[in-house]
Amino acid sequence: MSEPVASPVPLSVLELATVGSGQSTAEALAHTMAVAQAADRLGYTRIWVAEHHNIPAVASTNPPVLMAHLAAVTERITVGSGGVMLPNHAPLVVAEQFALLEALHPGRIDLGIGRAPGTDQHTALALRRDPAALSAEDFPNDLLDLLGLFGDERVEGGLSERFAATPAAVSAPRVVLLGSSGFSAQLAGQLGLPFTFAHHFGGAHTQAAVELYRESFRPSARLVRPYTIVTANTLVADTDDEARRLALPGQLMRLSIRTNRLRPVPSLAEAEVHPERAAAEAMPSNAVVGGPERAVAELRQLAADTGADELMVSASTHGVAERLHSLELLAAAWGLAPGERPAAG
Repeated sequence: MSEPVASPVPLSVLELATVGSGQSTAEALAHTMAVAQAADRLGYTRIWVAEHHNIPAVASTNPPVLMAHLAAVTERITVGSGGVMLPNHAPLVVAEQFALLEALHPGRIDLGIGRAPGTDQHTALALRRDPAALSAEDFPNDLLDLLGLFGDERVEGGLSERFAATPAAVSAPRVVLLGSSGFSAQLAGQLGLPFTFAHHFGGAHTQAAVELYRESFRPSARLVRPYTIVTANTLVADTDDEARRLALPGQLMRLSIRTNRLRPVPSLAEAEVHPERAAAEAMPSNAVVGGPERAVAELRQLAADTGADELMVSASTHGVAERLHSLELLAAAWGLAPGERPAAG
């Protein structure tokens, strides 16, 4: 492995609390706690947890509940949602949850907001309880209500005229807009919010979306210049060959999601003899998979291509040991400073 080289772009972690074959939800969440504590110790900037529902491979269904636990068992790292799917929830409820988290852990809470359901339409209906609420047409107004509840003085009218997220706030969580399309990029820019693009979804429009975000950006009291976070599926191992081998369970997980045949993440032994192995390996992918030198080179290229201010890595594997080792190898090769709390841009 080459000597560590200091890198100006911060690194963060996206966690799905994946459930592997033969694992329980409790084990999956314990693994996520171990990942959060490792990321905290190694010098990563943030750890975000996702909101997904009714998916056998993902235990992260309720970001604020999981965030409360992760913030309590870490010391430095910023803890956030990647993200809360706002159409699934009343803005006042989200504001109250995150105002409480911010009061418990001042300066360490991010509220990443998305407009996708994070699930299928049947589950979305069960969450929202009204077929008329299944669209995301109200998303911009709900987002403005949320900003108003956190004290954004630009918001006139709405919920903040009658309600407070918490009685006596002295700080507010950072609100970050998530997206995988031009709509969210443009909205984030117009509102002067940080923007996170879901490059880990595997789409081909990352550069166009971040450019649209920057072109649309209007400075706000909370953000004077654009700030872009780009996510990437990233698995690092001691060698390129070993990384490719360990990535197979995650490839099969992504295939199961794309084909809507949902199941827990297979073990490595199961993945190696899986009947759909060839199909999983043949899927187009922008994942970063390799030894430390290859992974650092590809991530730096991603940052250069997109102009990202920050990269957020996510590793989908069966075993937590592989995820922890991946974070350790990447931190050392990237030049992160263990034990220090990085600035959360």
